[in-house]
Amino acid sequence: MINPEELAKHYTRFRVTERILLTGHSHQAWPDVAFEAQQQAWLDTAELVDDVWDKAFEKANDVRRGFARLMDDSPDRIALAPNTHELVVRFLSALPLKKRHKLITTDGEFHTIRRQLDRLSEEGIEVVKVASGPAATLAERLAQKVDEHTAAVLVSAVLYTNAHIVPNLRATLEACERHGAELLVDAYHALNVVPYSLKKEGLERAYVVGGGYKYCQLGPGNAFLRFPADCALRPVITGWFSEFTDLSQAPMPGRVGYGPGPARFAGATYDFTSHYRGAAVFKFFERQRLTVERLRELSQLQIAILVEGLELAPEVPVTALGGFVSFGAADAAQLQQRLRRGNISTDHRGDRLRLGPAPYVTEPQLRLAIEAAREGAARRG
Repeated sequence: MINPEELAKHYTRFRVTERILLTGHSHQAWPDVAFEAQQQAWLDTAELVDDVWDKAFEKANDVRRGFARLMDDSPDRIALAPNTHELVVRFLSALPLKKRHKLITTDGEFHTIRRQLDRLSEEGIEVVKVASGPAATLAERLAQKVDEHTAAVLVSAVLYTNAHIVPNLRATLEACERHGAELLVDAYHALNVVPYSLKKEGLERAYVVGGGYKYCQLGPGNAFLRFPADCALRPVITGWFSEFTDLSQAPMPGRVGYGPGPARFAGATYDFTSHYRGAAVFKFFERQRLTVERLRELSQLQIAILVEGLELAPEVPVTALGGFVSFGAADAAQLQQRLRRGNISTDHRGDRLRLGPAPYVTEPQLRLAIEAAREGAARRG
């Protein structure tokens, strides 16, 4: 079992022993090696000037390998970008929406997908929203909506509002394949807290987006799009880095070309500091033997302590939850602020308070948070 007390020693700059950070599902602390890596990016740039891009691309490859390892996949199928929105937009721009005008999603998606699809709906794209609950049957209910007019299904592996794991997305993928549609899975709330092998899930032909801001502790600027091995999509929204593999070649007249592998979904000039940080944190996780399986074991124990201590009645078993627990509270925003004044960070979505532990959060800290939350609830009657 991971020892949070020992692990916390590597997070001194985030002061994880001085405050109780229960926003691990939204923004986990970064280990100290991330600070050192961020400094190194500046120093390398000052020393190497334009030649620093060779070093930056090495760091990007390290980040690809880190994400690929978490999904039991190949780094050659990982495209990177500063955020998932950029990648979702490139994916959407490659779909044949003139011929297939229907997109299927759920009413429980994170804002990245929700807002963009809502805007596309205003422009005449048919967007079908399936009720996200119960999560246990969501994959099958999505599959029933897929037809020859469907361009893609976009769905989360773990729902961001309540942490419910969505099982059997293979059924959705099979329906997409029967009708010639694509499946895009948002795995942000699964990555590095719930074991997520694309091979075991039967999702090798799916597209997957996610990033390192949450459970991976990489900070912002580290998002990815995983694409199938035979991907031939041609994003309309495309950056010049897709040609970066060989700038000596003149563009093909009359038709835009795409670089190989991840370059197909490439953007343009970006701040590579995030990849220095990401590469360092992935190596830190390997040195500390923080495998997904061990992280899951600790996370499940922490969630169980919160559920029992707060006397919650979750809609699903703890084993069907991702890396946080949420519960309804009419004054969730006020309760969050009350806890923050006690040096306890949580967050809320509407009338649901969310508590997300992290590997450096100790059991005594959890007990203090439980006591504070119960006192806050008692005060509001």
